[in-house]
Amino acid sequence: MCLIVLAWQVVPCAPLIAAANRDEFYDRPTATADWWPDHPQIYAGRDLRDGGSWMGVTRDGPRGSRFAAITNMRSAAEKKQDAPSRGMLVADFLACELTPQEYMAQLAERADQFNGFNLLVAERDTLIWFSNRGQQDPRNGVPLAPGIYGLSNGLLDSAWPKVVRTKAQFASLICQCASEEAYFEMLADTTRAPDVRLPDTGVDLEWERILSSVCIESPSYGTRSSTLVRLHTEAPAMLHEQIIR
Repeated sequence: MCLIVLAWQVVPCAPLIAAANRDEFYDRPTATADWWPDHPQIYAGRDLRDGGSWMGVTRDGPRGSRFAAITNMRSAAEKKQDAPSRGMLVADFLACELTPQEYMAQLAERADQFNGFNLLVAERDTLIWFSNRGQQDPRNGVPLAPGIYGLSNGLLDSAWPKVVRTKAQFASLICQCASEEAYFEMLADTTRAPDVRLPDTGVDLEWERILSSVCIESPSYGTRSSTLVRLHTEAPAMLHEQIIR
């Protein structure tokens, strides 16, 4: 994923609601969200090159359904060509039986092997954000407090224009008990940020402009799917995906 907004323990009976866009090169092979034959408890899209995922949920288990999602950190200068796939972190959490705290404790020991990432993992009572570039943030690796959060290719709640704008719209939709269509309309916004508000993330100005929209459009790279997820207290998790390209 490259943009995720989520409400944690804000809505009664739905401890987690998340809306997200996945941005990727168009030629990267992908399977749409479905139950995985090799892990029948996992419902997620799948990266057919490396086998991982960007977002998924599981069937109900002893502690309810599980959720995981990942975004890459935008830092081309630090990229390791031989690093393992970050999408496998989503798949590994959804496939295991560790609690979020146990999984994050194990991951912290090997996190430096990966290129920069933000990982979200959750069960009914616990949501944790972990980044291998977020050591200075006291929220890193510990259960998050109730609230509304936004995540793109910087750290949690970085004040990038599309994160700030989408968090505000998302909060409004939550308050309105809006329809699914309203969330997907929010995620389809192709408006680019004005130059004076663009972050400096190490890419050239034209790419900063392209990447500043909620829904990205370019000849080779862009938003390929939008997803809405709900974890329920007393019902199975829900994941609805809309394919864009």
